[in-house]
Amino acid sequence: MNRGKTLFSQFILQLSHDEFRKFVERYNGNYRTSAFSCWDQFLCMAFAQLAGMDSLGDTVACLCNREKALYHSGIRGRVSKSTLADANEHRDWRIYHDFAMYLIGEARILFAGESWSKELLDNAVYAFDSTTIDLCLTLFPWAKFRRRKAAIKVHTLLDVVSQIPAVIHITTGKVHDVNLLDKLVYEAGAIYLMDRGYIDYERLYRLHCAKAIFVTRSKKNAKFRWVQSRPANKAAGIIRDQLVRLRNPGILKCYPDCLRKIAFIDPETGKRLVFLTHEFNLPAETIAALYRSRWRVELFFKWIKQNLRIKAFFGTSSNAVKTQIWISITVYVLAAIMKKRMNLKSPLSKILLIFRIRSFERTCLQEALYENDAQKIEIDTCKPLSLFD
Repeated sequence: MNRGKTLFSQFILQLSHDEFRKFVERYNGNYRTSAFSCWDQFLCMAFAQLAGMDSLGDTVACLCNREKALYHSGIRGRVSKSTLADANEHRDWRIYHDFAMYLIGEARILFAGESWSKELLDNAVYAFDSTTIDLCLTLFPWAKFRRRKAAIKVHTLLDVVSQIPAVIHITTGKVHDVNLLDKLVYEAGAIYLMDRGYIDYERLYRLHCAKAIFVTRSKKNAKFRWVQSRPANKAAGIIRDQLVRLRNPGILKCYPDCLRKIAFIDPETGKRLVFLTHEFNLPAETIAALYRSRWRVELFFKWIKQNLRIKAFFGTSSNAVKTQIWISITVYVLAAIMKKRMNLKSPLSKILLIFRIRSFERTCLQEALYENDAQKIEIDTCKPLSLFD
């Protein structure tokens, strides 16, 4: 039985303190601070995420109630509400952004080698979308969205196979989703899944020129000129498979090449969907299945809103909001890495629930997780690892 380290401290031990220190030094995060470091701030906010705290006051009260365990958990500074609030307000959020991106890189290496399907062994598959988090305009005047409403958007490029976000951008609610396509660096051969809100033919052509592949839905008012029909597998729900060109001369200048237009009937809902892509080699039913996997990014947004604290913020400044979001992403990615390394079958929500209830218990991490883990089964390597089921 482990009588030294708490579950929370064992969770944190999986992080590289040396790497974190590099990012702190990059942005001079500990300038004129001695009693409460950036690492102390990070651990307090990470605990708030794991323990499901709803406010800064609740976080500090819970930590102070376990004062003897704080040192063994890595928190060396004196914890107080004003000190933690001041740190969130003024310490550069980019420290936690860079640390989260470093951890995302580690996670992607860990999940490398898994594929969406046997047909796409060499293709990375990404889903790009955004979620809106509503805010009070009086408290968050910098996050303008509508006349009487404030909001921020979390734009995410999710690796569909590993369910790890590859890119995240946080903007105010006023920024249109399609503008974020300009910030992506496209991987040659990778497949990008997007809904029709991202249709901008000039930007899509830029993706095409980067030798990446896009799959999206056609807008209802889009006009095309028929070029060629291809055989359609109606038994698989494919009504039509055509090569087309844009009809409008002005838009045709933005995307001068042919597109593939696939009409599909969803067998579950009976809904008719029309897909656009410039991938001509994959079967039409594979294109439809690819787009269907785009729902994983929406599931990711739903999961983090339900299990992490990114809807109720502990500070009102832009810096405090971004700090909290990036630390929550770090907790999510670290939990996913732990699930993968320990080959746990339990969903992430159940793993986080264990930490929420037993964070300060002095027990072995493996014992705590495995005793709550269902009997392991072998996972088909051709199927994506599920973090949410």
